[in-house]
Amino acid sequence: SPTAIIAAAIAFICVFCAAFAGWVAPHNPLDLTTLELSDARLPPAWQEGGSAKYLLGTDDQGRDILSALMYGARISLVVGVVSVLISMSVGVLLGLIAGFKGGWIDSFLMRVCDVMLSFPSILIALLIDGIGRALFPNAHDTLAFAVLIVAISLTGWVQYARTVRGSTMVERGKEYVQAARVTGVAPWRIMVKHVLPNVTGPVLVLATIHVATAIITEAALSFLGVGVPPTSPSLGTLIRVGNDYLFSGEWWITIFPGVMLVLIALSVNLLGDWLRDALNPRLR
Repeated sequence: SPTAIIAAAIAFICVFCAAFAGWVAPHNPLDLTTLELSDARLPPAWQEGGSAKYLLGTDDQGRDILSALMYGARISLVVGVVSVLISMSVGVLLGLIAGFKGGWIDSFLMRVCDVMLSFPSILIALLIDGIGRALFPNAHDTLAFAVLIVAISLTGWVQYARTVRGSTMVERGKEYVQAARVTGVAPWRIMVKHVLPNVTGPVLVLATIHVATAIITEAALSFLGVGVPPTSPSLGTLIRVGNDYLFSGEWWITIFPGVMLVLIALSVNLLGDWLRDALNPRLR
């Protein structure tokens, strides 16, 4: 698929630049000793008044936008991937138990899912951030990453639990599961050794798409001031900072982080669509 190839190339470039930002980025935006306030809000190099030293211009603190994008993508990707891994682990486990056991356990877990669906991740993040500020007033910057990961994970596991539950309910009635039960195999061993490998296809597709959603959620929370501190140039904080200068003519501070966010989310979503088609034998 040409679309999948282009999306994979864009995703690879973004991930590579984020993972090796320390070697690829021309400047280090985290090193405050190298920042020059006199270089603040410089336009891109090709625009009149721009400096050849900064290809995409600088922000209000004199940080190179190109370097900040690479380091910011790293923060966004780490938060997105870690939160998805936690959500997937919790959701798959609870979905297996609910689908395989059934009965009151299934009913209880599904009601918990219904309750969690009524609380968006942004509202949970604001709640956790407010509690954290009250309990630890001097440790907000330290707890910022934990607040993001917990908020995204608390609402993200529900989709995995429901997906795995439905697939498990289909698998538990098949002959290979019945044969394992007759031979005396323990229920937990049946779930892990037999049922789990047959329900991982939809989980992988959902995880791929959920990464893009988690990155967008992180950017939204950082834009609202709940996410990472301003000294850490995540994509959300860069967009928030640039929003203050958008109407004064410094458009590059917010436009380039926004484009970067769209490219990452779009490429990951397209890869998720391709993976869904590849794992579905009916579409081959």
